[in-house]
Amino acid sequence: MSAAPTALVLAHTDDPTDKPRFLISDLCVYLESYLSPEQVQEVYRAYLFGAEAHEGQRRKSGEPYIYHPIAVARILADMRMDHKCLMAALLHDVIEDTPTAKEQLASVFDEEIAELVDGVSKLTQIDFKSRAEAQAASLRKMLLAMTRDIRVILIKLADRLHNMRTLGVMDPAKCRRVSRETLEIYAPIANRLGINSFRLELEELGFAHYWPWRHRILVQALRRARGARRELVATVETALRRRLVQEGIQGEVLGRQKHLYGIYRKMREKRLAFSDLADVFAFRVVVDRVDTCYRVLGLVHNLYKPVPGRFKDYIAIPKSNGYQSLHTVLFGPHGLPMELQIRTEAMHRVAESGIAAHWMYKLAGEGSNTQALAADWLQNLLEMQRGSGDSSEFLEHVKVDLFPDEVYVFTPRGRIMVLPKGASVVDFAYAIHSDVGSTCVAARIDRRLAPLRTVLRSGQTVEIINAPGAVPNPAWLNFVVTGKARASVRAYLKNLQRQEAEALGRRLLDAELGGHGAKLAELPQERIQRYLQSTGLAEMTDLFAEIGLGNRLPALVARRLLSDEGGEPSAEAVLPHRLSIKGTEGMVVNYARCCRPIPGDEIVGLFNPGKGVVVHRQECRNLGDFQAQRDRWLDVEWAEEGNADFTTEIRVEVGNRRGALATVAAAISEQGCNIENVQSRERDGMTSALEFLISVKGRAHLARVMRRLRQIPLVMRINRVSR
Repeated sequence: MSAAPTALVLAHTDDPTDKPRFLISDLCVYLESYLSPEQVQEVYRAYLFGAEAHEGQRRKSGEPYIYHPIAVARILADMRMDHKCLMAALLHDVIEDTPTAKEQLASVFDEEIAELVDGVSKLTQIDFKSRAEAQAASLRKMLLAMTRDIRVILIKLADRLHNMRTLGVMDPAKCRRVSRETLEIYAPIANRLGINSFRLELEELGFAHYWPWRHRILVQALRRARGARRELVATVETALRRRLVQEGIQGEVLGRQKHLYGIYRKMREKRLAFSDLADVFAFRVVVDRVDTCYRVLGLVHNLYKPVPGRFKDYIAIPKSNGYQSLHTVLFGPHGLPMELQIRTEAMHRVAESGIAAHWMYKLAGEGSNTQALAADWLQNLLEMQRGSGDSSEFLEHVKVDLFPDEVYVFTPRGRIMVLPKGASVVDFAYAIHSDVGSTCVAARIDRRLAPLRTVLRSGQTVEIINAPGAVPNPAWLNFVVTGKARASVRAYLKNLQRQEAEALGRRLLDAELGGHGAKLAELPQERIQRYLQSTGLAEMTDLFAEIGLGNRLPALVARRLLSDEGGEPSAEAVLPHRLSIKGTEGMVVNYARCCRPIPGDEIVGLFNPGKGVVVHRQECRNLGDFQAQRDRWLDVEWAEEGNADFTTEIRVEVGNRRGALATVAAAISEQGCNIENVQSRERDGMTSALEFLISVKGRAHLARVMRRLRQIPLVMRINRVSR
């Protein structure tokens, strides 16, 4: 590959007019170094089409708009991308910013180029409620297009990189918004695909525009530090080179300043002042072969003492983006810690270019690992897309997946699984396969049984125990960290909630119709279909779900269904039947935490849109807030055959004595109650208030518990808690 082009060296300055501008002639001359004349001619044809489409359009800086697509194509040419990718880069804004349609591009060029351009284009024809929703939908479209052709994201990253280089002409508010999006989405995607050169520049530019003052102060601090430590860096470089020569090893030694945004993040995360950072400079040794890397590691550990626990072998176990190197931290001169990376030339190329190394170097072996890992991630994106309800939720899952601080664990057969830091057994199970995750019930970690919420550590061997009838647990959402696991659990819960909502909605509508002396099965189908059409619902199951989720009131639906043409039902209609609550309705019937009703209490139901029915005790003081919304009230009663457990809260005032809590807790357990939570509050030094959250069958069961507690001499007062 030729030396780094001027476009990358002259990355950015404060004045946008100082940017290097590449004319199409410059680009074509450069392309002749690796493309055939016919392919270069095709690229030029795409330029002519793009220039005509953007005729009269100018960028914020005042320059003709076509300069931007040419610059994007030049960035991709530096990565040795194929001619169709470069053509799509020159055309990447014509669908979004000109009247040109995708079909026109397909007819003038071909379907492949049209798909690439469409994948990069934002969704502009749809009206969204907010900018965030529009951004999420466009990113979702682009990421899904990327799963079909990885070049879509490479074009978008090059587009974002050039926009960031010329961001200085924008107003400060837009600078911050675009920079934040770059730091949260595009730089992590570049990192996930292993394109380190893109990631570093996107992070530097994003940092400079999002926190300009912090960036400026840190640059000044680094200049001062560089002057003070230049001699130290030169000393270490010389010592490393001398030792390599003594051992007959050919290698390149480079001392470098650490990435500015990386320094800033370390200062924030560890709450350090700049003066407390010792390892502002790092060193890299690049050699010819893998076995030489390990020889060099032994040499440098002999030359400088290693910091215990700070060695990482990313050659044997590559990172999730294919990155390979040996990392070690050494005690340098004056006891200052210094970071050292040791890698081969091929590893260095892949580390800088990631997935793009396939095009840059036509790698057969070194790039295949990166491509396989990228393919795994793209497959995960598709699974997350299927499990996500909307674009914002999908983007949330993707963001979670873009920040892995990795742990490496093993399957029983020795396969290495790379997971984000903090990953649990459930994350591991879903990483193997969605079905394995959904049916897991326990695990063995290093042959010992462990619960599903156990956080995994590098080096552990994990075996998943599955049960055929097992299903995902909503509590898993409290500890899973991977986007795939979170999306899969949420998808199951949404489907479960839909089924429960349909069942509850049918019961509610039946009860309401029964109060008017009618039955759903006896209503004319024409009337039902007319009502569904008027509400935009496809079928009755959708109507039941809407009622069960509280989005439609059963009384109003019943009135519409009973009327011939939308009028009122007959005057002799009786009051609707009460809905029986069993306690097994699932997620669409909720019990208010303010009063925690249990069987035996007088209760009332409130419709909560999107959640279903919320049950309160009739004496709950929070019902006063809904007096003006009586149409949301629902007559409910406890079913006689109910046998579920319900939580309620009691406050027990006891004298301050050693063992008081244990005595009270034991008495509660004797009565067959499970204690879900307990809090102790000292009142006046002589007494304490113990608040227990317990599960009971109903008021009779609770009464037995309270009678038993009153028999304890230490207990002074007991009452149920309402908040």
